[in-house]
Amino acid sequence: MGKNRKSKRQLVRDEKRAKKRGREHEDEEEKIETKRQRTTDFDAGADYIPLDDNEHDGAERPIRGLGGGPFEREFFGMLEEQEQEFFRRADELLEQNDFPSTYERDEFLQNVYKESVGKELKLASSQSCSRLMERLILLSSARQKKTIFNAFAGHFISLITHRFSSHCCEQLFLQSAPTITRELTGEVEPEPEVEGDEPLEPQASMEELFLLTLDELEEHLGYLVSDRYGSHALRALLIVLSGRPLDQAGTKSLLRSKKKEHITAEGAVAMGSEFTSQARAVPSSFATAIQKIITDSTATLDATALRVLAKHPTGNPTLQLLLELEFGLTAKAKKAVSKKKKKGEDAEDERAEKEEEEQPRTLLEQLIPDAPVSFSDEKSQAAEFVNSMLYDAIGSRLLETLITHCPGKIFKGLHAHFFGPRIQSLLRNDTASYAAIRVLNRLSKEDLADAVEKSLPHIAGFVEKGRLNVIKTLFERCHVRQANDALASLLKALTTAVGGDWKHLVPKLCPLPDDEAAPAKKPADKSFQPPSETKNKPALLLHACNLLSTLLSIPGAPAKALQASLLALPPAHLQHLATASAPTAALLAQALSTPSAGSPHFHKVLVAGLAPAAPALAVSPHGAGVLNAVIDAPSRGEAIAVPFHLKENIMAQLEGHERELKDTWPGRGVWRAWRGDLWGYRRHDWVRWAKEADAEGARVAGVPRAKEDKEGGRRRKMVVVGGGGKKEEGEAPAAVAVA
Repeated sequence: MGKNRKSKRQLVRDEKRAKKRGREHEDEEEKIETKRQRTTDFDAGADYIPLDDNEHDGAERPIRGLGGGPFEREFFGMLEEQEQEFFRRADELLEQNDFPSTYERDEFLQNVYKESVGKELKLASSQSCSRLMERLILLSSARQKKTIFNAFAGHFISLITHRFSSHCCEQLFLQSAPTITRELTGEVEPEPEVEGDEPLEPQASMEELFLLTLDELEEHLGYLVSDRYGSHALRALLIVLSGRPLDQAGTKSLLRSKKKEHITAEGAVAMGSEFTSQARAVPSSFATAIQKIITDSTATLDATALRVLAKHPTGNPTLQLLLELEFGLTAKAKKAVSKKKKKGEDAEDERAEKEEEEQPRTLLEQLIPDAPVSFSDEKSQAAEFVNSMLYDAIGSRLLETLITHCPGKIFKGLHAHFFGPRIQSLLRNDTASYAAIRVLNRLSKEDLADAVEKSLPHIAGFVEKGRLNVIKTLFERCHVRQANDALASLLKALTTAVGGDWKHLVPKLCPLPDDEAAPAKKPADKSFQPPSETKNKPALLLHACNLLSTLLSIPGAPAKALQASLLALPPAHLQHLATASAPTAALLAQALSTPSAGSPHFHKVLVAGLAPAAPALAVSPHGAGVLNAVIDAPSRGEAIAVPFHLKENIMAQLEGHERELKDTWPGRGVWRAWRGDLWGYRRHDWVRWAKEADAEGARVAGVPRAKEDKEGGRRRKMVVVGGGGKKEEGEAPAAVAVA
């Protein structure tokens, strides 16, 4: 048999295919190497945001050139199929919390902890199991959190910049914050040893673990400032180091975005309210660590890089937090210096001054150098920075932080050169108005009156464009500063803008059924839409209710104006406001608890308009709160009074719909608040309870006492009984006591 040889054509074809495969392989290796270099190598002179990084898609990409050592993200391996199935099932069970008893739940949890030992890094970086890692952190004791810290040690830079493990690091930092305070105050209780386990060895303190973590991240801080995932973990770390409250709205907005998944675990060890709702005690070493983070993060930034970072969607919140923390550290340092000066320690003062001169420039000095003197020069770096941030949607947020927390001399310079002369035009702008509102919050009475005078011609434009938060701030600050003349002028301008009468305040600012139906009859013009229609309607409604609530809280003419507007509404509109949304319902509930300013029968008329729709209000999520405010109002009072017969009428209607009420969650709450069961079984007790507007002593029959009344030269004795009634018993000597 002859050999099976290939033809010449086939050999040429195979050679071409081999070359093509070689080229494809080389191209693939080149792409991988290029991507690795883009991820790890940083050009110290670059000030741009790359557009070809697949890992950091969208606008949230780290800024190159922020000073960070190159690193290569580690790969920790993957869980085996059986391990992944076990941990996935464990996550489902912990989320559902479907255990026969607490003991079995604790036993199951301990088994999960034992299985996770040595696999912490794989769990944290796994898409399907990182949620379990977060739940384990939530359920961990102080010792177990330290064990996780030790497992993450040496790999924090890779974990913090990872899509999934970064959330685990954030959770670990935040959940460990109370332990720092407890260790500092000596409140940590020793953990009991479990039989069969090895004896517990002493561990490092939580303070040392945090400082070691900072040492590990030190050379990469500049990169983490604008990294899509690392910046959130860095903010969490800074908040823990600063001792700020963890559950404040401002803190939560800094830590997580609206899209972030909120991981919870039933039975988690709840952090004490004293550690979350108020400032926490932290070691003094943390203040030094914060200062070092601020310095290292911004040491290599020039003016151009700072401006780019201030407008970066991820870097801006981190820069805000750094600037705010720096203001806090500066204020503490000034207090310490002033105390030393009072004690007459001149030598230490001179030493402190020398140390301040040797320290690098602060972040504030980098943003606005030579301020406030440089504000007078329009071409200076400080003036260009402020002007460029004013009208930028992202950069203006940093300017708000600067205005809120900057020293007084810098604020006076900002107001004199940027905001004072053109406050009215800034308040009209969609973006600059937020920074201008921050300025209004710090103005003195005279400057505020000047700002109001400049803004009065534009009040109608504010109403038309939905800039109601500006009007609300003007009213609030005038009330706080007691600028009564400016307050009266504002109210007059607002009344003119809504139609010239107080009764138009609520219908003009809050959409009512008739107002919503009117535009529908007009032909739709797609070529142009008014600015108010293009905005978010729920946000506009919230701003409108906030403005009306502010008017209601200001005694005098503003409260009287709003109450007159509510009284002018027909019952159908009142019922619509009570059930339409949470802001409008909250406004009505506030009106029922606010003293009457104009009409003494304000609360009576308001409740009379709501009473016919009591069953519908009771089953409404928003209307239930309004109905509960009715029963909370006293039946008799000088400024707030809802007559008893109206409450009795509403309760009679609710009794007829008892089954419907008890079938809904809001209805059950209303039935409990109105004590429906007491009404059905002990009516006289319900009547006594509903009339409890009087003082407790006045509702209980007291000991009769003699009261003298001199009439026509003769004395008659009046017996005063507990309910306040008087009974005449004829003539008697004034000194005679009646038993």
